[in-house]
Amino acid sequence: MEITAGKLLQSINSPDDLKQLDKAQLHQVCDELRQYIIDVVSVHGGHFAASLGVVELSVALHYVYNTPYDQLVWDVGHQAYGHKILTGRRDIFPTNRKYQGISGFPKRSESEYDTFGVGHSSTSISAALGMSIAAKYKGEDRKAVAIIGDGSMTAGMAFEAMNHAGVSDSDMLIILNDNCMSIDQNVGALKEYLTDITVSPTYNKFKDDVWNALGKLPVGKSITRAMGHKLADSLKGMISSSSNFFESLKIRYFGPIDGHNITNLVDTLKELKKIAGPKILHIVTTKGKGYALAEKDQTKWHAPGLFDKISGEIYKKKFDLPQPPKYQDVFGETIIELAQQNDRIMGVTPAMPTGCSLKPMMEQMPARAFDVGICEQHAATFSAGLATQGMRVYCNIYSSFMQRAFDQVVHDIALQKLPVILCLDRAGLVGEDGPTHHGAYDIAYFRCIPNMIISAPMNEVELRNLMYTAQLDSNTHPFVIRYPRGNGVMADWRKPFEAIEIGKGRKLKDGNDVAVLSIGHPGNFVTAAIREAKNAGIDVAHYDMRFVKPLDEALLHEVFQKHTKVITVEDGTVAGGFGSAVLEFMAKHSYHAHVKIMGIPDTVVEHGTLKELHRACGYDAEAILENIKIMVENKVSVSVVR
Repeated sequence: MEITAGKLLQSINSPDDLKQLDKAQLHQVCDELRQYIIDVVSVHGGHFAASLGVVELSVALHYVYNTPYDQLVWDVGHQAYGHKILTGRRDIFPTNRKYQGISGFPKRSESEYDTFGVGHSSTSISAALGMSIAAKYKGEDRKAVAIIGDGSMTAGMAFEAMNHAGVSDSDMLIILNDNCMSIDQNVGALKEYLTDITVSPTYNKFKDDVWNALGKLPVGKSITRAMGHKLADSLKGMISSSSNFFESLKIRYFGPIDGHNITNLVDTLKELKKIAGPKILHIVTTKGKGYALAEKDQTKWHAPGLFDKISGEIYKKKFDLPQPPKYQDVFGETIIELAQQNDRIMGVTPAMPTGCSLKPMMEQMPARAFDVGICEQHAATFSAGLATQGMRVYCNIYSSFMQRAFDQVVHDIALQKLPVILCLDRAGLVGEDGPTHHGAYDIAYFRCIPNMIISAPMNEVELRNLMYTAQLDSNTHPFVIRYPRGNGVMADWRKPFEAIEIGKGRKLKDGNDVAVLSIGHPGNFVTAAIREAKNAGIDVAHYDMRFVKPLDEALLHEVFQKHTKVITVEDGTVAGGFGSAVLEFMAKHSYHAHVKIMGIPDTVVEHGTLKELHRACGYDAEAILENIKIMVENKVSVSVVR
């Protein structure tokens, strides 16, 4: 299906083209840009509501600023579709998030307009501050703008950056895009604080006073540094006491203003360019603006998949047979079941209650389940604090986001040997979100930490049983359970709980030609490959190890005493991961075998469908079968192959 942009949007191949338009034409540009995003995403998929909410801001920024010389830093990147379309990627925008197409997030290697690669939240202020200080040092008159949502502002890193910015004397602008949403509804004191500002009559009077004062300045004359400081000092008297948060950090506050009024946005940004020093502009927007269903249910329409733009019907894949549930939903139902049996169980997530399926527990047991905002470090240490008081805490953090809490896991959980249960959703490759979201590294970075238990279920029943095992009083260690994005393999998964011996794997199939050792969900790829190998007359043994740490050494002794041809399969990085652990065991005990390690290669894996990426990384069922045949045909001539 061919999608055509509107007449004005077709003429915009760069911000220079946008600047040739009259300000009055920007309303039409915004309408066409919003419609183009709706048209493309409805047919090709992608994130949706966030970019609709900043259409006017995207147009205003590129209209006012001299990009890419002036540098825009978009926080997270869900909101950057309009930015991409306006900066030369309109015609290739339908390839967004597709294999070998453009990224769904700003990416430095993709465009000079993407000044900073983003995917995780709350980095924009730090990055923009670095750019601003570098410009000042080099004597360049370039501006730096950080565009951050109120959800991302809840992270500690944003506060750290503002604390530095206030004393840096840097000429940077922070735009606070306030829509009361991240993916789910925002939580916490900051949300309440910003709400108080937006409804305050004093603030609305302040807003008018600010721009009336600016309007009286001589037209065409820039504001000198001294005048800017004098103006800022005089305006502080107009601000209500609730503004003291930003002002106390020595960041001048302006707003709140309507983020969907393109004319006012352009005028405001032009005036703020003249004012030196660190400043923050508070704009109020609606996530999903311009598409009524997305405005009404912003979480559902964050990334809805393909849909009918007229009726709003979200297309679901149709299957002949009942499909197994998503791993995240098994987690969500199982934690409630366990919590009903054990009143010490609590759940924690950093701003992903819907994504990780903790939301039902939050609704049914609000005193025992917590969304702590976009702050993984706090989530980890908060869980540790609960654990010191005897609570059994399931802290659910996406694998790629857990990277941000590494220090807290080491210092606050592992060193104190607190039995926090770390549930790593989206472990392995995640598909179209790409390298910022792939859960490739958790096995490697957790395996080196003392006191850790690291496990991965092969199916839904194993996930339930690992969750059950982790909360038993017999477990006294931090317990990692990693599982992938998407559906499992078992439609009939509600089985009675069974404890699993920690560090104990299982032999799923005996065999004489090759032994395949797997960890987690890729064990199902192995099972499929073995079925085909049997048809080729190859007898393959399969071991589901369940645990990376501690390893089942008894099972490994059995493997290496019987087999000289071994394949390991994992959905983590081959550098320092499960296969490396097996090699360490082999070397320690002086075994000699041909070993092939299959998993995520030691390179950046781009975006695409899971099927495409598993194939590209060489650990899908077809690749496993290929390597089994190579092993059997004695084509391996070295001790270790990666």
